[in-house]
Amino acid sequence: MCGIFGGLSLSGRVIDKTVVEQMSEQVARRGPDDRGEFFDGSVMLGHRRLAIIDLSANGHQPMTDVGQNLTIVFNGTIYNYPELRDQLIAAGYAFQSHSDTEVILNAFAHWGEACVEKLHGMFAFAIWNKQSQQLFLARDRMGIKPLYYLKTDSFFFFASNPQALLKTGVCDTSIDPVSLHHLFTLHAVVPAPGTLFKGVKKCPPAHTMKLDKRGQLTVSRYWQLIAKRPEIPRTDAEWRESIHQTLLQAVKKRLTIADVPVGVLLSGGLDSSLLVALLAEAGVKNIKTFSIGFEDQPEEKGNEFEYSDPVAEMYQTDHHKFLIPNAEVLQRLPEAVASMAEPMFGQDAVAFYLLSERVSKSVKVVQSGQGADEVFAGYFWYAKMLATAGKPLHRFSSWYFDRDHDEYLQTVNPAYHVDDVTSVLVSEALNTEFSDTFMDAVLRFDTTTLVVDDPVKRVDNMTMAWGLEARVPFLDHQLVELAAQCPPELKLLHQGKGILKEISRGILPDAVIDRPKGYFPMPALKYVRGDFYEFMADVLNSQQSRERGIFSRPYIDKLLAEPESHFTRLNGSKLWHSALLEFWLQTHLDN
Repeated sequence: MCGIFGGLSLSGRVIDKTVVEQMSEQVARRGPDDRGEFFDGSVMLGHRRLAIIDLSANGHQPMTDVGQNLTIVFNGTIYNYPELRDQLIAAGYAFQSHSDTEVILNAFAHWGEACVEKLHGMFAFAIWNKQSQQLFLARDRMGIKPLYYLKTDSFFFFASNPQALLKTGVCDTSIDPVSLHHLFTLHAVVPAPGTLFKGVKKCPPAHTMKLDKRGQLTVSRYWQLIAKRPEIPRTDAEWRESIHQTLLQAVKKRLTIADVPVGVLLSGGLDSSLLVALLAEAGVKNIKTFSIGFEDQPEEKGNEFEYSDPVAEMYQTDHHKFLIPNAEVLQRLPEAVASMAEPMFGQDAVAFYLLSERVSKSVKVVQSGQGADEVFAGYFWYAKMLATAGKPLHRFSSWYFDRDHDEYLQTVNPAYHVDDVTSVLVSEALNTEFSDTFMDAVLRFDTTTLVVDDPVKRVDNMTMAWGLEARVPFLDHQLVELAAQCPPELKLLHQGKGILKEISRGILPDAVIDRPKGYFPMPALKYVRGDFYEFMADVLNSQQSRERGIFSRPYIDKLLAEPESHFTRLNGSKLWHSALLEFWLQTHLDN
């Protein structure tokens, strides 16, 4: 896991070393162990390393194979790299390291652009081909690793976060109204290739990009998720066993492919608890587990220790738990926002930031349960969508959209008014070209799009801010492919995640399996009062906010007058959403 960046001057000029230094600084926290840059005329590649595999200097990046005229910068982990390495050695390739980086380099030399189809893992990488004078970039199937870029007539730049691109001096930072509509409708999700800034794009998951020195950019998809029943039917028991074994293999892969210890972020929910049980099934002893909690509010508890503690006790894990006072949450909030590549409304972003700080002092790699709810239908709204009559868009939006289009038009000033672009996007996503049923289409959309720019991005940003690698077994692409074929009714059983609950029976406490679906609690950002209210009011009433002019003042005044009365359909605070966006812009643009 690392931070990558680079650029190609389309005018032939050498990229300014000051820009290189500033871009490197913006991704530095992702890779605290080493740094390096590569220059070849108008091309620059940069890297900040978090050493996980082959800790020696042989794993240094950028990595060049002089004989093949190829240079790579890579962020991620390839779980099948030992098998690919053996294949490539048999094909005549030599290796100077035991790193997965060098495997990608030789895989590209051997299979060309199709090498991405061989890679099993999470990745974002760029390869400069000196002979063809082309830059090749790729992002993993599930979008676990980020890859942002900007392109002008004179430059192409890429990086692990938009903040590095802002330092190039050529980035258009005006707000994109279409992306703003998505942001406020899909609780901060802006699907690729868009971002909030007009000048910044992101490579979509499961895509590659190729750029030549004339500036011709080609974007191609290499993988598609199919949510249809297999030709040979399976019994319910066969589905359970197949998913159990595939998930177990995903957990094992994310344990063994590391030259450092691996822990688990144990929230107290079913997903992370099941990871602990499967690690134990794989024979792991003395598993390191980590839990975090916050102060209670009258309406909601701030921790789930009553569920995580029994799991830690059941498996005798090396358990660490942290209770964070509200004063520290508010004090550290600016740091968390500074680590957000894009605005994040999820209240657990700060929780993951504070947890990651503490976990990084003990381990460099953790497994986490993100993706299970999307892949296996764990959220409450799926059953409600299924029971709602009407067209797919209505069934989806009635339970999911944070704001309907009319309210969006009341939220922002007329300069940011657009047509109902999010409804168009969702309608297209819910067609059944690649899905058997409406619910198959919903889960496919969630898994390939919404999860990428909500929980997955949040966990990547907050863990990598502390040089901590998060691995997400529930988003193993082979498991996701299998689950997509599984009948939705098996996933919706037992109030959601039915098939995972049945797998968990007998290996987890019943109280963890049968509890209502929980969420990483951060009550102070949901029930806004006291110092948290003052903070949000100061942000939204600031001169910066008024001059930026995104929000309609009557709408903001309404939220501030009734801070605990305006919630989204998914129980998010609309006041927090508004304050977070403005504070993120102040943090990344105004400072």
